[in-house]
Amino acid sequence: MIRRKQENFDLAQICRSGQCFRMKEKEEGFYSVIAGRRYLELEQQEEDFVFYCDEEEFFDFWEDYFDLRGDYASYISGIAPDDAYLKRAAEFGSGIRILRQDLWEMIVSFLISQQNNIVRIRRCIENICERYGEKLAGPNGERYYAFPLPEALAGLAEDALIECNLGYRSKYVVRAAKAVAEGTCDLEALGRMSRKKAREELLKLYGVGEKVADCVCLFGLHQLDAFPVDTHISQALQAHYKRGFPKRRYLGFRGVLQQYIFYYELAGASSAETAQTR
Repeated sequence: MIRRKQENFDLAQICRSGQCFRMKEKEEGFYSVIAGRRYLELEQQEEDFVFYCDEEEFFDFWEDYFDLRGDYASYISGIAPDDAYLKRAAEFGSGIRILRQDLWEMIVSFLISQQNNIVRIRRCIENICERYGEKLAGPNGERYYAFPLPEALAGLAEDALIECNLGYRSKYVVRAAKAVAEGTCDLEALGRMSRKKAREELLKLYGVGEKVADCVCLFGLHQLDAFPVDTHISQALQAHYKRGFPKRRYLGFRGVLQQYIFYYELAGASSAETAQTR
């Protein structure tokens, strides 16, 4: 068990921010997270956190996963003083961090996210994990499922995942799995590429458009300059940035600010669990 005090870190905001679909609030202030084959329970009381894992696992994986060494206060303080809208958005979502998630899981998650909402995305991912992922046991005997490897999905018929409620997205995921399993899409190589090159490679995958590619760059490759534009972001830009968002000013952390805007628009429009995402 690890106890830690952390500023600019809020589990509720992260859970509802539309970037992670295997994080759940089990009861107020108490959460579980599944990342690949790993399982963690953690809780929050204001800026005090408890991670229910040993020290080795925390420092080897979870500290990096939650990007706890990132200086998010500097991102917020770097916002232009006269940009009242962005300052409000950052204050509203100041506990959000860009998680360092598995690239393959993010490709699948954001293929599924197209024209979908958070509740359904979670259910779709839970369905494919239960059907095609390995069944595992947590430290206290909790049963959970690992995220399925590309090889587990690559041999499926293109419509097989309709049974998991993916609908037309089934063929996107199956074709992506085949591309990774066959080496056409090299995940390790993607991790070494620049954002521009990685984006170009991701766009070669069937079903991946610019928005999904940018989401994967931000959430799967932790390329913090990626700036996905979905309906929420597009509406915010039209309303508050008639001349375009000042991306050059925020070079190096534009994706963090995008996430503040997204969460602000998401939570302001309706509940974070029912609004459209990505």
